[in-house]
Amino acid sequence: MATVNFSVPEDVKTAFNETFKGRNKSAVIAELMREAVERVRRRQKGQEAIERILHRRHRAPVVSGGEIRSIREEGRP
Repeated sequence: MATVNFSVPEDVKTAFNETFKGRNKSAVIAELMREAVERVRRRQKGQEAIERILHRRHRAPVVSGGEIRSIREEGRP
C-alpha cells in the first residue's frame, strides 16, 4: 500500500472530515481517486471517438442537396 500526501484548503479538509466522519478516510480517498481516473479515461475515450468521427467526416466527399436529390430520383419511374 502506498502513502500519498496532498495539500488541500482547510475548508475542503473540514468538509471532508465532517462528511465522512466515522468512515475509513483512506478507503474513501482511494475510491474517489478510482472514480476520478475512470471519469478521465471515459472522457478521453469519448474525445477519441469524436476525433475519429470528425476525421472520417472530413475525408468523405461533399455532396450537395441537388446531387443527393438527383441520385435518389435516378432510375425512378
